[in-house]
This record gives sequence, structure tokens and C-alpha cells, in this order.
Amino acid sequence: MTTINIQQMMADSGVAFGTSGARGLVSQMTGEVCAAYTLAFIQGLSLAGRGQKIALGMDLRPSSPDIAQACVAGIRQAGCEVDFCGVLPTPALALYALVNGLPAIMVTGSHIPFDRNGIKFYRADGEISKADEAAMTGATVDVQEVAAELPAINPAALTQFRQRYISLFGHDLLNGWRVGVYEHSSAARDVLKDVLAELGAEVIGLARTDTFVPIDTEAVGEADRQRGRNWAAEYKLDALISTDGDGDRPLIGDETGEWLRGDIVGLLCAKFLGADTVVTPVSCNTAIEASGWFKQVIRTRIGSPYVIAGMEQVQSGGVAGFEANGGFLAGKGLSVNGKALAPLPTRDSLLPALALLAMASTQSVKLSGLLQGLPQRYTASDRIQAFPVANSWALLERLQADETAYRGLWGDTLGELVNSDTTDGLRLTFANGEIVHLRPSGNAPELRCYAEADAMARAEDLVAATLKRIAG
Repeated sequence: MTTINIQQMMADSGVAFGTSGARGLVSQMTGEVCAAYTLAFIQGLSLAGRGQKIALGMDLRPSSPDIAQACVAGIRQAGCEVDFCGVLPTPALALYALVNGLPAIMVTGSHIPFDRNGIKFYRADGEISKADEAAMTGATVDVQEVAAELPAINPAALTQFRQRYISLFGHDLLNGWRVGVYEHSSAARDVLKDVLAELGAEVIGLARTDTFVPIDTEAVGEADRQRGRNWAAEYKLDALISTDGDGDRPLIGDETGEWLRGDIVGLLCAKFLGADTVVTPVSCNTAIEASGWFKQVIRTRIGSPYVIAGMEQVQSGGVAGFEANGGFLAGKGLSVNGKALAPLPTRDSLLPALALLAMASTQSVKLSGLLQGLPQRYTASDRIQAFPVANSWALLERLQADETAYRGLWGDTLGELVNSDTTDGLRLTFANGEIVHLRPSGNAPELRCYAEADAMARAEDLVAATLKRIAG
């Protein structure tokens, strides 16, 4: 038996909490580390020794089965029972846990490179809060076993997730549609294809692989941009759908193969579902307010725990949350064509994808047509990888040192600074309406840059020029 102080373990191993669970290099995520986190989670919920069933799922990363085995060992050591749901999208596991009143653990690193991984935790009523996270990191646990065989897979979670959307949207919704699914190594690839086919679409599977592909829906690379255009032309597609690795963030392409920005996807989805209040991070497009579609828009720090906390503050009306990565969180009071939508307050990729297809289908327009009439505000984002977090914060502190420090990066190209927002990182708004937002990633050693302008090319240029100057 080894006694482990979680705070010390985080410092020693480098496996620590970011914006979405505990993450680190695979080499750091030893069986002991993963079992310790599992025990701390169970201890924080006061479930040890009570025989509580805990749902467990994983993505398709090569390291995920070993980490899941360590989680099984921790669950059993705590006197709890494992309900193993196998490989599935994170929102499918979250829905299953919520409906059945179960805590849950998802082994996933989402979109980050394959040499990293992570563990995400859910209470029976949804994602853990920052307070729950603090309780876990302050715990001390005794670890006995660090690995156990994975149990037989319970298919109920995937079945329930599939049925949620088939029953909401109807079997003939997509009759006549040709939809490409960029499968890569997404944990959602099979259920996504199944649901689209059930809704009447002709589905074309594309680029399925057993090698993990770290798709980042906020920073789509040029190779994947060109792939989208080529596929749309080759297969005469009406739409192109994909997700990140664990299927909680959508990537949606129109009939030309151009990928839609996640915050615009969220804006359209919230409108389709009849939201009165939208909760979204500061990094998302200001077209949300400019559209005039919502009674209230609440801005938060980046990360689903902050979006969820904002959603929980809303007392009435339909509530939706979404992030710049496209992940959509369904709150109370939403509906699909008059059918009540059960809340799922965790990032989901299937709901926004299906909502946009349904909007286009019912309006008899192409996907690109949904963008007509939106305020002409465009966002772009990218990142510098392998950029230490300490370097990111040093840069932000330097830029905040005085009102003119930003000129060291941009000179006079952006004009007069009119607002500096430090809600999450540093978001600078200039007199010409352009916005540049710098922020260290909460999940990996990366510096992210977001920009907003009146033209897409200008937003992309702002991001590229900013990151080039920072990188030297």
C-alpha cells in the first residue's frame, strides 16, 4: 500500500487539472497516479465502501485501456462496482450517468496529442465543479492495486445516446442528403454514422484510422481544411461532419467543405432550440449579442465548468451554453420541434451537428445559407504548441504592464486600445472593432490566440501575425 497526497503527486508527476479534467503526458500517467485520482474522486463524493456503481468509459487513444484498467483497480479498491461502457463519446457516458444517477469517469485527452491523455470526472448530477476539483486535489489516499482487467462492455450507454437523437429529430429528416463523416479516430464515429443513417441521410465514411489523430476543432489545420474541400467536391456532399477525439466537440462543414466556426455553430444551435439565455466564454464571437436573438448573454472564463456554473445561475427560460470549440451544453427549457429536450450540461457534438442539419433541411437551404443574415463578425484562432505555460503568463504580464505595451507586438497596426479584458488571459479590443485575445491553454503547454474582425481574412491574418511575432 502506498499513501499518496494528491497535491504532492500533481507536483511530482506533472498530471494536473486543466479546464477539462486531469491531464498529462502518458509517461506520467502511471497506474499509481490514475488509481490515486480515482480514489480521490470517490473519497470526495463519500462513496467509498458503499458498493456504488460507477460508469467508466474511454476514447480510442492507444494509452486509454491501460489508464482505464487503473481506474477499475481504484474503483474496486474503494468498494464500488464498475459499469464499463467501453469506447464511446464523452457526452454518451455523461448522459447515461445523469439518467441513471451514477458517478462517471471518462478516460480521454480530447483533442490533445496522442502522447498525452486525461481523466474526466462526473458526479451523478453532472460534471464536477471547481469546488469538487479542489476537494480532490487536497485529498490523501492509500493505493493498493494499480491495474485490473477491464470488465465486459455494457452497451446501454451508447444505445441510450443514439435513441435520444433519433427520437428527437425523426426518421425522414435528412432524406436526400449526402453527408460525409470524417471518422479518423473519433470515439463518436460509429454512433454518428448510425444516427445520420437512421435520420435518412446517405452517409459516406471518410479517412477512418486506427492511428490516433488529434483533431482540434478550434484550430483546424490547413491539411484538414483542404481535405474538407476535396471531399465535398469529390463526393458531392451536402454536409461534412466530424468531432474531436472523444466526440464532445463538433466539426461541421458546409456543402463546399468549408468548416464552420464553433461559436457560430453554437449560436445557430441555440437559436434552433429556442434558448432565451446563452452562456458562453469571452473568446466567442460578439455576433452572439449583435444577433439580438437572446434575452440574455452571459460571458464566462473558458472551460465547461465555468459555462455550467453560469448556466446554473439562470432562474427561468430556456438556457444553452456553448464554447468556441463548438461543444454545446443543453440546459433546461429547450426543445426540438416542440419536443422537450432533456438537459445534458456537458459538451456534446451530435446535438449541434443535427440541429444545423435540421435547420437547413426545414428551411430548404444549404448549410452555408444558415450564415446569411448573421452579423458580419468573423473569428479565427490558432496556437503555438510546446510553449511553456510560464512563458505565456510572462508575456501577458508584460503586455499588461502599461497601456502602450501592446505596441511592442503590433506597432500601430491595430490603432487605439479601448478595452482590456482579463477574464481569461488577455482580450484586447481596439477602436476599429478588432479583437485579439491571448490565453495559455488549460490542457497543454500551448499559447492560444483568438481574433475577431469584420472579415475572415483579416481575423486569420491577425492570428497568424500575432503568433509569428510571439514565436520570433
